[in-house]
Amino acid sequence: MDPLGTPPARGGTAGAVTVVVIGYDDAAHVTTAVRSALAQGPAVREVIAVDDCSTDGSAELLDALAAGRPRLRVVRRTVNSGGCGTPRNDGIDAATAPYLMFLDSDDVLPPGAVDALLGAAGRHGAEVAAGLCVRRELPSGRESPWQPELYARPALVERPAGRRRLVHDTLCVNKLYRTDFLRAHAIRFPEGRFPYEDFVFTARVLAAGPRLALIPDRVYVWHVRRTAGRLSISLDRAGIDNWRARTEAARQAYDILLGAGEKRLAREARAKFLEHEVRMYARELGLRDAEYQRAWWALTRAHLAAYDEADFARAPAPGRVIARVVLASEAPRDLPRLRELAARPSRLRPPYARSAGGAPVWSADLPQVPLDHVLTRPLRLLPLAVDAELRPRTRGTRLRLGLHELYGRVEEAGPREVEAVFVHREDGRTVHLGTAALLPPDPEFDTWTAELPLDPGALAMAGPAVWDLRLRLRFADGSVRDTTAHASAGPGLLTRTALASSRHGLLLVHPYATHSGSLALRVAPGLRGATAVLRRRLSRLLPRRAGAAA
Repeated sequence: MDPLGTPPARGGTAGAVTVVVIGYDDAAHVTTAVRSALAQGPAVREVIAVDDCSTDGSAELLDALAAGRPRLRVVRRTVNSGGCGTPRNDGIDAATAPYLMFLDSDDVLPPGAVDALLGAAGRHGAEVAAGLCVRRELPSGRESPWQPELYARPALVERPAGRRRLVHDTLCVNKLYRTDFLRAHAIRFPEGRFPYEDFVFTARVLAAGPRLALIPDRVYVWHVRRTAGRLSISLDRAGIDNWRARTEAARQAYDILLGAGEKRLAREARAKFLEHEVRMYARELGLRDAEYQRAWWALTRAHLAAYDEADFARAPAPGRVIARVVLASEAPRDLPRLRELAARPSRLRPPYARSAGGAPVWSADLPQVPLDHVLTRPLRLLPLAVDAELRPRTRGTRLRLGLHELYGRVEEAGPREVEAVFVHREDGRTVHLGTAALLPPDPEFDTWTAELPLDPGALAMAGPAVWDLRLRLRFADGSVRDTTAHASAGPGLLTRTALASSRHGLLLVHPYATHSGSLALRVAPGLRGATAVLRRRLSRLLPRRAGAAA
């Protein structure tokens, strides 16, 4: 075997990798994760499964799996660490192979992942090799790539500063590391309960200036279980402590990069915080109570106070504008409008104010928040706002759309038509509603309108499901803008309606606003489907009412 610290020669990859699997009270999934690591083949010298003092029998399952499998070692912690960092550090300490990678107990390594990463590291003499991670929503199985632009094609990055986008991929699990590189630079995870430990670990890796090999191969499958009894740390965002931890991790990552002289990477980390973290949490503010909103606002203001103009300039417009509104106001304000701006794609809804000099601004009382970008950005990137109204009817259900003017840019481009589709949230299938002309606005309103017929029965063919509305706007100047629509909430809108159906007997149709304000549609065909929807709704309401009564 190759001695520790000496990378294997090309073609001599047997026993080159340690896979560190960490888990706590995850008996339902941990053996599947470990098996996926063992199945990587002879390149894996050892799988080190670190059990963080589980109480559900996970450790015993691992011991049973290790019997007769010399490549599997089980490390039992005697005290629960409260986080993911400490058990991963235990794995770093115990590793004996030249390279190592990390795997969480509820995820899997796809076949060939280790060989693909190891081959890239060996070919280029890279201290770090990274590949594509996909997020797999369960139970639907729908997948989406994580940071796909980084892994669109093979690349060798001599120093991280040469690819600033690297700071956006804060995952530690889709990467292979030279073990001696981590040890030589004392690169470890924060100990104990430290949510978002990946942020800090990744910053320490990038600050050490490794040579990185990037590959387009799928190397990690991240299972997202939103209905799990215990949400993962990254998904459990309901409490303000989660946001406090996220801002602290982002602050430490910035300080690490700046302290290493990587000023461009440090600025990119702040831009990423505005583009990703601020937008994601701003979209969810409407789901939180007033106490959370005030605390979030105060924490965000305190964190952003350290930013300078160069930090803001680096970030895309939606996150930058949201951050400037937060800094400009001591108390939470304009939350519905900020939620729409934070949506993907972004939507900037009226009112459209101007400063005394005529420049676009957030509002008349916040002229210090500029919106100059709406005058210069290409139309395909503008935060165009479309309102959508949908009233389910047994006969003649129609989707009504209204496209708002935006500081003269819409009229200048010449709106022509809108194409509408509903996308199945679980499997991505589409139902095409059609294309309609956008009619010029009335003199009193700067809004172009269109109507399209909708047959709810066409959506019901998929069974009980949620459908998201997607729009494509076309303009006379050749521009195209793909966007979503704001769910209008006027009288009689966004209500659950039972429709007679010749095919299904009964359809339960419910237009509603997502947490980002977009129009979506729940459809349940047949009496059984409708009953199931109502039962789930009742099960959610009863605990709330019981809590209120208490």
